[in-house]
Amino acid sequence: MLDILIPLFSENILPIFLAAFAGLLLSKTTQLDPKTVSKISFYIFSPSLVFTLLTSNQLEKSKSLQMIGYTVTVTLVVGLIALLAGKLFKFDRRLLAAFMIVSIFPNAGNFGLSINSLAFGEQALAYASLYYVVSTSMIYTIGVFISSLGQKSLKDTFFGLFKLPVIYALLIASIFNLFDLKMPVSIDRSINILGQAAIPAMLILLGLQLGRVNLSKFKFQIGLASVLRLIAAPLIAILLSSLFNLHNPADQAGIIEASMPTAVMMTVLATEYDLYPQYVTSVVTITTLLSPMIITPLLSFLGGSF
Repeated sequence: MLDILIPLFSENILPIFLAAFAGLLLSKTTQLDPKTVSKISFYIFSPSLVFTLLTSNQLEKSKSLQMIGYTVTVTLVVGLIALLAGKLFKFDRRLLAAFMIVSIFPNAGNFGLSINSLAFGEQALAYASLYYVVSTSMIYTIGVFISSLGQKSLKDTFFGLFKLPVIYALLIASIFNLFDLKMPVSIDRSINILGQAAIPAMLILLGLQLGRVNLSKFKFQIGLASVLRLIAAPLIAILLSSLFNLHNPADQAGIIEASMPTAVMMTVLATEYDLYPQYVTSVVTITTLLSPMIITPLLSFLGGSF
């Protein structure tokens, strides 16, 4: 068993941790504020990546719709379980919002895309990219909506969505796809360059945040969110892959994406909307550190090694 799991870890997961470790070293040796990196990623790199992934998606329409439906369903089911758990344990409004976003949204970008590319190749990456785009769209709509409700009114929450650059990247990309439009080469290449910087920037941000984590508070809530993200979500994803009749490489990509640790972007949302940022960063850290114990055997399972 170890002769299967160790290479899977060292070749597919360890490179991502090493890249994040560069950010951790940076946090210990410089005064770089993670907010600076997060804002560059939030306002420039992420919208560029979303636009590029949407306009370059070569999947058949039926397969795209299948993966979109799968992604939305997995996300909503996990969200419903998180909502019920938060209500059961009587979390206050802000804590409930924080608990929901860390439980619902996986690190489908820098972590998920990297693992799918390394483990399953370009075909799986096409499906994983679509999962990432849909998941990211839900982060910037449902995720922001949930986060805003922790502090703001329903009206302010709704209009706040229109201040997000990714929303416009989604709309413009949809128009380009609908009418089969093409960007001028110079602009297209610029957007591609900026989009390619998104994943490395998120990995550096992850390392920067790991250097600031505080695990002394919210131990129960951290543990509960970690169980939902690392155990419940993969099980739900596996069950729903059969319901949506996904086959390799679509089910490999979808299940791996759904099984990722909590998205680094949740720390950005928590900071922006004052949703216990230390708690959110702690969940990001714990799920990231524990994730190899789940993802490594899952890679073996999906690759047919068991």
